Amino acid sequence: MITKFKNPWIRLNSSTYSNSFKRNSPISFPISDEALFFAHYDVLTKRPTTGNRLNPFSYYYLETGNVGIVNNPDLKPEKTIDYELGFQQVLNKNSSLKISAFYREMRNQVALVNKIGAYPQTYTTWGNIDFGTVKGITVAYDLRRSGNVTMRTSYTLQFADGTGSNPYAAQTLIASDAPNLRTIYPFDYDQRHQIVTTLDYRYGDGKDYNGPMIGSKKILKNTGANLVANFASGTPYSRQERITGSALLSPPQAVLEGEPFGSRKPWQFRADLQIDRNIILKFGEEKSKSANLNVYLLVRNLFNTINILNVSRATGNVDDDGYLNAAEFQNAISTQNNEQTFRYYYAMKADNPYNYGIPRQIRLGVKLDF
Repeated sequence: MITKFKNPWIRLNSSTYSNSFKRNSPISFPISDEALFFAHYDVLTKRPTTGNRLNPFSYYYLETGNVGIVNNPDLKPEKTIDYELGFQQVLNKNSSLKISAFYREMRNQVALVNKIGAYPQTYTTWGNIDFGTVKGITVAYDLRRSGNVTMRTSYTLQFADGTGSNPYAAQTLIASDAPNLRTIYPFDYDQRHQIVTTLDYRYGDGKDYNGPMIGSKKILKNTGANLVANFASGTPYSRQERITGSALLSPPQAVLEGEPFGSRKPWQFRADLQIDRNIILKFGEEKSKSANLNVYLLVRNLFNTINILNVSRATGNVDDDGYLNAAEFQNAISTQNNEQTFRYYYAMKADNPYNYGIPRQIRLGVKLDF
């Protein structure tokens, strides 16, 4: 349900009433019947979802020193301000080109803060001190239905930077009793380049059918295939200076090499294919009612590409953290009950399957719409 106000650009969704409020101001300026400029301005405010509930016991236990993070019920709403400016041009009757630039500000983001010198002792709580920006440009080409083919492809160049990727980003600094330092660096989800292509090939029915036939049978009527391909650069991570043995139960403290989030993971590629067929079902008196049965075959990661999601911070490799070959750890490895077995199990644990994207998956299913 959408609640309407006198201002036509204000919308409030009742399902998210208690959490967010959005103000949207779209503008379009046609140059001709084939080109236009467009822009929009959004303001989204959201009630904090981290550390905003009052817990009186936390303040009681401040006296004893046995307290962790103290919630802060006085947190301000988090705010996102989004701008976009673009141009769209019709190339021919079936295709168009769109170029848009976007800029997004995140303000009052919740993060851990140290209350140094507070009464009765220094403690950690939450504050609205993080901020960030996301800016970039998108170029998109649209091909409307031309014969049997529909296609859309886009390229996005993006820069996402801020003081913290999540509310716990400064937890290590806070634990060392450091002041509430804030430095701009890439967000952990900053993806510099992304190319997305959607290709749909589909046969119609009736006089629109132009596919193969066996006798008078239209064997591929209402049948099509949809391919979605995503090619993107890697997200950032913080490289460490020395090998620590990430698969150990108690690894040594890591030391940062360079800047936080100054290194990049490998590029990723994934293509998903869906082949489906719509079947019209007639029922009821004189078959006056109908339903649509969709039978589909979905293949995720069609080419079974090995996509790397996480790497070792010391080596930059996905399956080797450098521990087994590092000279400084050879004595400790040789004193194990069985060195060969230890090496085998350590390598198996270090090669975490969650460091990889999904392998090829094949699903067969049906959907019924009526």
